[in-house]
Amino acid sequence: MKKFMLMAGGTGGHLFPAMALAQELVRRGHAVELMTDHRVEAYGSDFPASAIHIVPSATPSLSNPFKFVAGGFKILRGIAVAFGKLRQSQPDCVIGFGGYPTFPPFVAANFLGIPGILHEQNAVMGRANRALGRFADILAMSFSATKFADVQNLEKVVTGNPVRDRVRDVAGTPYPELTADGPIHLVVFGGSQGAKAMSDIVPSAVALIPDTIRPRLQIVQQCRAEDLDRVAEVYRKAKVNVELAAFFTDLPERIAKSHLVIGRSGASTIAELTVIGRPSILVPLPGALDADQKNNALVVEAAGGGWVAEQASLSPQSLGTRLTDLLTDPTTLPKAAAAARSLGQPRAVEKLADLAEMLSGKNMMEDSR
Repeated sequence: MKKFMLMAGGTGGHLFPAMALAQELVRRGHAVELMTDHRVEAYGSDFPASAIHIVPSATPSLSNPFKFVAGGFKILRGIAVAFGKLRQSQPDCVIGFGGYPTFPPFVAANFLGIPGILHEQNAVMGRANRALGRFADILAMSFSATKFADVQNLEKVVTGNPVRDRVRDVAGTPYPELTADGPIHLVVFGGSQGAKAMSDIVPSAVALIPDTIRPRLQIVQQCRAEDLDRVAEVYRKAKVNVELAAFFTDLPERIAKSHLVIGRSGASTIAELTVIGRPSILVPLPGALDADQKNNALVVEAAGGGWVAEQASLSPQSLGTRLTDLLTDPTTLPKAAAAARSLGQPRAVEKLADLAEMLSGKNMMEDSR
């Protein structure tokens, strides 16, 4: 039995692939612990780790010198805290899943001679992972063409982005038949933290869909708690069957039953949509420094598995027209579903677990015990 320390920022985008790997490693008889930040409380309740360590971290601020200095001291404190916890835990290998909370523990692991894998979920290598490249042994990538990865002087392996067990459980679900008069299942969500833009645009767009189609819609929408009442009112006036919640724990099963998904294009969303094989209208999160979500969405669109809709130019009218066109064409959505599935990497977690097991045999810290 080996022990693995997983490291991830405390949001769903980083924690979900880490959770998938933890599930696989535990299945193989290994021990797993997690290092992350305080946000894990919202998303990590089901994380299969024997211990969860909260490590101080900070996001560097170049615009404010005082915050920059304070952040630097916090990162140094995080490295010191992680150093002590890693010496006590003595893992055989560490795997980092990005986000600045990964930085202090991954650097500490390098100081201790513990081998490490960095996993990049996006089509653009994140800034924290770029900074950590010099401390890693292997870079595991979700996309063969990953921006900024070429400059990293380390071994690179395309594994795909691991998805949770409940996603894999529904991966073989056939695309539901889209009949001329049957129900149309639409799933709308904005990532693990919801998205105000989806609440602002999608219900009003649905209200513009012709009366011949709108009564057939069965909509599931995840939105922020503060938006629930106003979203419900728009759908009520449009006489649309909808189920709303701030968070759906069974979202993978709902995606598997859907004909079309509208959502952001974060790495975990893309991985789950392609493994399950469902067409999507993807609205990348605007304002991201490296446009990671836009690059993810462009990969899906290039393969024919979905359509990119920039938030700046998206309106209820334009989305309503797009939805009407898609829902009245019996061939486009099934074809896009097949294209999305062709991008899926359902065995990503096995590939990443194999890498971790291989690298754990090269632990210099273990050899000196």
